[in-house]
Parts: sequence; C-alpha cells; structure tokens
Amino acid sequence: MYQVLYRKWRPQTFSDVCGQSMITAALKNGLRAGRIAHAYLFTGSRGTGKTTCAKILAKAVNCLDLQDGEPCNRCVNCKGIGDGTILDVVEMDAASNNRVDDIRALLEEVNFTPSAARYRVYIVDEVHMLTPNAANAFLKTLEEPPAHVVFVLATTEVHKLPATIVSRCQRFDFMRLSPGDIVARINHIAEHENFTITEDAAFLIARLADGSMRDALSLLDKCISRSGEVDADVVAGVAGLVGNDYLFELSKAVREKDSASALSIIGGLHESSHDMERLCSELTEFYRNLMIAKSVRNPESLITATPSELERLRAEAGCYELPELLHCIETLQNALERINYGVTRKIVMEMAVLRLCSPQLDATAESLHRRVCALESAAKAGRVLAVQSDVAEPVSQPAKPEKTAAKPADAKKPADTKKPAAPAADEEKEEETEFPGWGDVLEILGASCHPLYGVLQGSSAYLRGDFVLIDTDNELFKSLVVRDGNKKVLAEAIKQVTGRDYRIGVKKKSAARTETTQDALSEFIRTSADMGVKVDVK
Repeated sequence: MYQVLYRKWRPQTFSDVCGQSMITAALKNGLRAGRIAHAYLFTGSRGTGKTTCAKILAKAVNCLDLQDGEPCNRCVNCKGIGDGTILDVVEMDAASNNRVDDIRALLEEVNFTPSAARYRVYIVDEVHMLTPNAANAFLKTLEEPPAHVVFVLATTEVHKLPATIVSRCQRFDFMRLSPGDIVARINHIAEHENFTITEDAAFLIARLADGSMRDALSLLDKCISRSGEVDADVVAGVAGLVGNDYLFELSKAVREKDSASALSIIGGLHESSHDMERLCSELTEFYRNLMIAKSVRNPESLITATPSELERLRAEAGCYELPELLHCIETLQNALERINYGVTRKIVMEMAVLRLCSPQLDATAESLHRRVCALESAAKAGRVLAVQSDVAEPVSQPAKPEKTAAKPADAKKPADTKKPAAPAADEEKEEETEFPGWGDVLEILGASCHPLYGVLQGSSAYLRGDFVLIDTDNELFKSLVVRDGNKKVLAEAIKQVTGRDYRIGVKKKSAARTETTQDALSEFIRTSADMGVKVDVK
C-alpha cells in the first residue's frame, strides 16, 4: 500500500529531525543520564516535529538497546511501538476526547503496569482542547503519576493551557523550520524517490509551507502526482498561485497609475477561477518582499527566493519610495480583512487596486506625505510631473441661424443688414435630448466596474451630437473618468446599449438656473431693505 511522503519519511531517530537540534540534544542528554521526566510539553506550530519527537521519545524510553540516547529501531520494543502492536504507547486526540469522562477513563488505565514495555507512554495531542473540568481532573495524576507512566503533551496553542498544567511539565518550544532546512529535506527525498525538482520549485514549496515540513511534503506529494519533473509552474498550478509574472505586471500597473491595466489583470485572474483572497494575500507578501529589498542591504535571510528572483525584486523595489510600499501593504491588509465580508471578493480587490493606482482618492496625511515625497524626488531628478487634466468638455457647435422670411418689395423699411442673433439659451438647450438608455448603462457598469457605478448613482445623461453629457454633482466622477481606462469602460458600456460610439463629456450647469438664483437673491435683498433689515452678502 502506498504511503504518503510525510509518513514514509517521518524521522525515526532524534538525529533525523530537521531544525530542532537544541530540543533533540536536550532529550538525548536526559536519556543518556537516565533522567526521564514524568511529563513533557511540546509546543509549536503545525508540522514542526512535535508528534514525531513524542513517538521517538516513546521508543527511546522503552528501547532495549539504547545507543547514545537514540532508539535502536531493531529491538522488539522499538519495532512494536513503530508498527503499533505494543499497546503500552497510547496516542490520544484531546480535540475529540476532551470530556471529563474521557480523562477519567485514561486515569483508570494509568494504574495498570505495562504489558510488554518498561513505561506506559501517553501522547496527548492538541491538549489545549481539554475542557476546564477535564483539565482539572487531569491535574493530580499529571503531577504525581505512577512510576511506570510518562505523559507527552503536544499543543499548537500553549497560551490556552492552564498554568497549572504547564508548570507540571518539562516544556520544549519547537521552532518553525527554515526554508533552507525544508529545501535540503526535499532534495534528499528527491534523490531517493527518483523524481527531479528544480531549485525554483523547491524554494517555492518551502515558502508556501511557512515553516511546516508536513505541509511541504504534502504539497510535494501532489506535485509528483501531476508530473515526475517538478518545476515552479507545476507547484504554482497545484497550489493555485497566480505566479510571479502576474504580480510584477500588477506592480507595474500600480507604479504607472494605470488602473485600467490593473483591473484588466484582476478580471482575467477572476475569470481563470483564481481565488481573490489568495491573490490579495500573495500581493501583500509581494509588496512585503519589495519593502525588505528596499530597506535591507542583504535581504537573503529575510526573503525566501532564488538569486534570480531576488535580483528581480531588488530592481522592482528601486522603482518605489518606501512610503509608497508601506501604503500598498496597509491598503492590501485592510482589503484582506474585509474580503470575507464583502458581497463579492472581486469588488473588494478591485477597490483596493484602484486606491493603489489613484493616490488622489486618499485624503489622509500619509497620502499627502507620499505625494510630497514624489514631487521632491522628481525635482531632484530634474523631472516635471504632468498635471492631470480635468474631463474634457465637448466643444459646443453654434446653432445655425434661422432663415428669416423675405420682406415684400414695396416695404418702406430698409432691409436689415445686421448679423443674425446668437441662438438663445432655450434654443441651445433643445439640442440636448435626454439619454433614454442611461439606466441600462448603469446596470452594465454595476457588473463590470463597480467604482464608476458607485460615483454615477443618481446621475443622468443627455445626448448632443457625438457626445454623451453626464449630469452629476459627484466630484469624484471627474477624477475617475479622466483616466483613459475608465473612459473606455464607460464608452464601451454606452456602445453596448446604443450600438454606436460616443464621446464622454460633463454637462455644464445651465446659465438660466444661475440667473434665476441671482434674481431670487436680489428680490430677497430688496424685500429685506423695505422691511428695514440689512442683509450682507459675502
């Protein structure tokens, strides 16, 4: 029967355990000197070797031929404990056996002497899951167990354990495994399992494992099932990653303030069924790596990457100022907190990227500081930053003069030689017709570009020649639509409704409305003066 890699390659001696040399040395010294504690507490994150060391310790205390603190793995006891035929070593999952009755049953068993081994060893995993009553029932026996009993408690959340339990044990804190240790172990397994793996793939697996050897070998197992030659693309495909190329493309779009390209990349990844939460997490880590590469002269020990990837990160980090990177990380972290509570994860991600591409949308002091830093950098380099223009206003075409009827020949008045009068405001207004399909356009924007849809709520639109004039009081609309990408999105939505191309403009406020307001104000001032009330207009 096939065994998965993390079970097949589980260490059988303390010397085989990766990355925990201080703990294994302490355990071996105690075994050599015959100082076997009645209770041990192993703490640390998942996949760091807690249960593995507990099983090795169970074999070592019962080994008939202990060799320098290591179990021989050849005697009857070592083999029986290894294959589970000796019942004196009991593994218990406290997550599913956390009641008082479960602990009482265990306490009744500890009084029986071992049947074949020297010690009865109880390995209690996830011990922090015990209920308060069960933990209290466990205390007395844990403090003074029978001489033939050894308890080994393991937990990933030691802070949840009562201090009364922690104080009764010898505590060992397991460290996360370094990427170098994981890569070395992967290469060692590859040599014996007859498959090939590239350096990039091994480093990528180590980064995704986040210090857990079990997670690394589980991911490696899936990669081997897909291909006998494991490279970075295979690992990225199995793990559901977007890939470094997409991250660098997004970073380029953010640097160039190209929101259209950034939103297009996110849309493509969403259509490819990439998880937006995973994308946000990867992008956050990407900007964290840029921050480290920008801040530290030798970041090799802080960034899990191959030398070629590290050089690429350094080059990209050189295009940013440090405050910009901090802003990117903070914005993405805020999005990561909200992404599980949003109606659509894609919308939350789009809003976050839009904030990164449009710093003028951020009115905080930090944003102002970043913009000042950008201006100072441009001034030092002798560059001139282009000022973003407002939305282009359509040039109104003058109305054709009306044809006047010809005067009779016998008329006494001379022919009028004056130029035709300019069309009145009412006549010019009649040339603008209300756009009947504006509601359909907003519906399309609600599905394709939520930021534009948000600022156009409550607006109306009018047709004038080749222009669609937007009538809205939302000042944010100008800052959004001024970008070519957003203009294209709006124009494309209008084309879907009308079947033809239109240019985008902003409807000017009616002069007649302003004159009416001024007339009303003047009338109010006159009325107040008649009543003896002085009105100051500022």
